[in-house]
Amino acid sequence: METLTLAVDLGGTKVEAALVTEDGAIVPGSRHRAPTGPAAGAAEVDAAVREVVVRAKTSADRPIAAAGIGSAGPIDRDAGTVSPLNLPLDRFPLVASVRAAIVDDVPAHLALDGTCIALAEARFGAARGIADSMSMVVSTGVGGGIILGGRPVPGATGNAGHIGQLRLSPNAPRHGAREGTVEELASGPASVAWAREHGWIGDSGEDLAHDAAAGDPTARAAIERSAEAVGQAVAGVSALLDIRLFVIGGGFSFAAPDYVELVEAAARAAAVLPGGRHVRAVRAGLGNEAPLVGAACLAQAAGIPG
Repeated sequence: METLTLAVDLGGTKVEAALVTEDGAIVPGSRHRAPTGPAAGAAEVDAAVREVVVRAKTSADRPIAAAGIGSAGPIDRDAGTVSPLNLPLDRFPLVASVRAAIVDDVPAHLALDGTCIALAEARFGAARGIADSMSMVVSTGVGGGIILGGRPVPGATGNAGHIGQLRLSPNAPRHGAREGTVEELASGPASVAWAREHGWIGDSGEDLAHDAAAGDPTARAAIERSAEAVGQAVAGVSALLDIRLFVIGGGFSFAAPDYVELVEAAARAAAVLPGGRHVRAVRAGLGNEAPLVGAACLAQAAGIPG
């Protein structure tokens, strides 16, 4: 009998759970979400995780074979804990929280959300059939995951792919400050803040996209600034890992119709090595289903030791 995988994705604004089939389809009616956010402490997040897992389980019409869990990082894969930068959590026992809600004794695998997204895009999405790729999300934060030789690259603790924490500014503060990182230059909130500092009067990434489309030069400049930062990071990763294909997703990547093209142009312009001038940036194929589908891929293939 075909089995199902329970997929869980914990992010800065929400936690989601769903059931996923072996061919990467989310079971209709099984996808549920609950809010998280910067005011949500460990107790609130634990309750939200358990709520969505229990609700997702109710749609199961066949056995659940495993659980795949993706989370914003950093994570501790071996300990099963997470400490997301955009949530007030320190070593939150996410795997234990999911297991308590599942009740059944099934294997559970934890990975960085970017790794899950990269797995999904490599198996079912825009990087299908490509051995080496990086998938990125440009949204409230900036994250990513790496596929080399057809396999995910988790790193020593599961945190490989944190492209949003690369520094682009040589004059940025040290001692853990995040100024000058890709995330602080290119994310949706960072772009909105920059535009407001330069006289724009909107409030959100959606407002920024609307005004840029209407011809507002400051809104457009903020979007181009974001794409430029992402492109520079892409150029660096391409030089380091010899990756040519970069899959771009996330809500803010839709701030302009040509955002992905802007990233590709910036990456090629920033390339030092000849190969970097052939980098391709493409639009993600799975949209907002990728984190859940990728978490399921993680568990189904046991691609990362759990």
